[in-house]
Amino acid sequence: MDTSYDRRAEDVGNIVALEHVNVTVPDPQLATVFYVSGLGLTRDPYLMTGPRNMWVNVGRCQFHLPTNKPQVLRGITGLVIPDRAALLKRLNKVRKNLDNTAFDFHEDETFVEAVCPWGNRIRCHEPAPRFGPVSLGMPYVEFEVPQKTAEGIARFYTEIMGTRAEVIEDRTGRCARVNSGVGQHLLFRETDRPLPEYDGHHIAIYIADFSGPYQRLLQRGLIFEESNRWQYRFKEIVDPQSNQPLFTIEHEVRSMTSPMFMRPLVNRNPNQNIMHYEPGHDAWNWGMAHHE
Repeated sequence: MDTSYDRRAEDVGNIVALEHVNVTVPDPQLATVFYVSGLGLTRDPYLMTGPRNMWVNVGRCQFHLPTNKPQVLRGITGLVIPDRAALLKRLNKVRKNLDNTAFDFHEDETFVEAVCPWGNRIRCHEPAPRFGPVSLGMPYVEFEVPQKTAEGIARFYTEIMGTRAEVIEDRTGRCARVNSGVGQHLLFRETDRPLPEYDGHHIAIYIADFSGPYQRLLQRGLIFEESNRWQYRFKEIVDPQSNQPLFTIEHEVRSMTSPMFMRPLVNRNPNQNIMHYEPGHDAWNWGMAHHE
């Protein structure tokens, strides 16, 4: 019998998937230029197809972009996007269409960071072993949080949400890292910079133990919406030891019994065009073969 495997390495925790980031945008056309034409993502063809909301697919995850005054996530959304050269070419191509907005992008050694027309930062990485067998996806959302809050935030997710969390130090500082699905994390990075006022943007997660966190959140008065049988919402992260508020970010919490759980999403191959068309390559497979 082979007992050499580290079985703990395969533990996910109670949060089984980070599904979407929701920020409102004032102009769906400019959002299409950035998210679809620039980043190379795909508008969901089945849901929210009207002019007042759009869902944009990123592998098995999404951006939700309702029309309203702009919201800006207080941090960074991390994506895995294949073919860095093609990404840069697309971003250069849309620059003229996004003149007089906050749009910009720059290259780092390990990523390309693009800024949407209203200031949201999207950090794009090429596929790598640390993201698992994913060629297109949303491996993390990183929030900037006040100093000396990382430990309390990690306790919140461990003790209240029932998932794995730890405090780490890396080359960019101290943060709480929360398991949020296979190859996915929520990161809460401490900063001494003043944080902008919270504007209502949110994230959506799926959890396995749906009622346990609900009861613990309810006891602390943190549930603010009873959405339906499969969903509830909270937005205050508190230290379980003191109930002291640490950070505000709305969580749309869904059960694994939700009919939306693991809904198949359409992803296109952004390299296809009418001048250089390859039959049979219109769709993009978000996953890659896994090798031991």
